[in-house]
Amino acid sequence: MMVTDPIADYLTRIRNAQLAGHRIVEIPASNLKKRMTEILYEKGYILKYKFEDDNKQGIIKIALKYDPQTRQPAIRMLERVSRPGLRRYAKPKDLPRVKNGLGIAIVSTSRGVMTDKEARAQHIGGEVLCVVY
Repeated sequence: MMVTDPIADYLTRIRNAQLAGHRIVEIPASNLKKRMTEILYEKGYILKYKFEDDNKQGIIKIALKYDPQTRQPAIRMLERVSRPGLRRYAKPKDLPRVKNGLGIAIVSTSRGVMTDKEARAQHIGGEVLCVVY
C-alpha cells in the first residue's frame, strides 16, 4: 500500500489504537518515525517501544500508556501540523508552545528531529511536524 504522508499515517495509527483501547500498535518503520517514537517515550506519552527487523523496512511496536484508574490514554491529542500540501516552518522564537508548555511540538531541524523546547534552547528552527499533549 502506498502512503502519501507516512507521518500522518503514523499519528493516525496511534490515535485509532487508543480509541479502540489497544495495548500495542504496529507501525511500518522509518528513521523519522523511530526518532518520533523515542521522543514520545522520553516525554512519557508511551510505555515502551521496540524496533523489529522484518527484512523489509522494519516495524515499530509501541505499547500505549493509559491511566490506571480512568483508563484514559496518556496522549490526549496528537495532531499533524505540517503536511505535504502545506509545509509549516518556524523560526526558534516562533515555535509553537503547546498548552502553555505542558505539551510538546515535534520539530524536524537541520540537527535532527527534536522537541520544540530543545530547538528553542539550541536557537534553531525547522519544520513543525506535529503537536502532542
